[in-house]
Parts: sequence; C-alpha cells; structure tokens
Amino acid sequence: MEFSQEKAVSGILEKSLSTSMNHTYFLEYAAKLALRNVEEGKGGPFGAVIVKNGEILAEGANSVTRLADPTAHAEVMAIRAACEVLGTFQLTGLTLYSSCEPCPMCLGAIYWARPEALYFAAGKEDASAVGFDDSFIYDEIAVGLDKRTLPTTQIHVPSELHAFERWQRTQQKEAY
Repeated sequence: MEFSQEKAVSGILEKSLSTSMNHTYFLEYAAKLALRNVEEGKGGPFGAVIVKNGEILAEGANSVTRLADPTAHAEVMAIRAACEVLGTFQLTGLTLYSSCEPCPMCLGAIYWARPEALYFAAGKEDASAVGFDDSFIYDEIAVGLDKRTLPTTQIHVPSELHAFERWQRTQQKEAY
C-alpha cells in the first residue's frame, strides 16, 4: 500500500468539512429550538443542545418567563437535562451548542459543567440589538464591590468559615 500525500490531505479536508457540517447541524438545531420557543410562546429566543458522540443527549430552551425562574436560560436547562440523563454534575467529553453567545451566568455554569467545547451562533451583540443586553453584567463583574449598581457589602460573621473548615476535614466529598 502506497502512501499518498494527496489522499492524506483529502482525508483531512473531508474530516474538517464533516466536522464543520456537524457543528452547523447542531447550531441549526439549537436555533430552531429558539424559534419554536418563541413561536409557541414558551419563552425567549434561545436554544441549546448538548452532544455526546455525535448525537444530541439533551436540549434546552429559554424558560425564564414560563417557569418564573431567572436562571432558566437555554444553556442552563440543557445542562440540567444532560446531568440528569448522565447522573453526574460534569459534562466531560461532551459539547454544548447554543443558538447565541452565552450570558455571564450561563458561561459560568458551562465552565462549572466542564464540557469539552462550546459553540454558538448569534453573538451577544445580536442579542443586545433585540433587548437582551448583558453588557451591564460583564461591566458589573469587573468593578469593585463599592462601585456596583446593586449595593453589595461583605459582612463578616463568626461562623462564616465553619462550613469550609468542615468541608476540608470531611472524607465524604466529591471535588468539583
């Protein structure tokens, strides 16, 4: 069997195209979830899917108003569903696809869930243009406590570290 550099390059291009097509498929799926969510009056225009081994394991759509839950964003809903299916709190080796760039809360949840990768379609600027502007949250995170628009004050209490100290001593813990 003879090695052909042309065949090798062709194989790499095919794999790259196939991977790109998969990303497009899953992002289109998430975008359609977002559209259906709006059309059915269930919530905001956001959808997300979590993929394992090339197949959708879980999906989520924005359910903030329907559930009266400000944390019920599409990505969080998808993470909750995937974790329930897997019986774990981490999404190691999985991929998250979102119809839009995740907000700061969702981005934090995604990092805690530890998927292998995150892909999104529309940008935060696109969301801002239709009234979903998260820039103030990004700004608030960056400023000191004394400069935030939400009055935020740390008050020390005698027992504030007891739970942390107990956590350090316990043998029955699963690190995350």
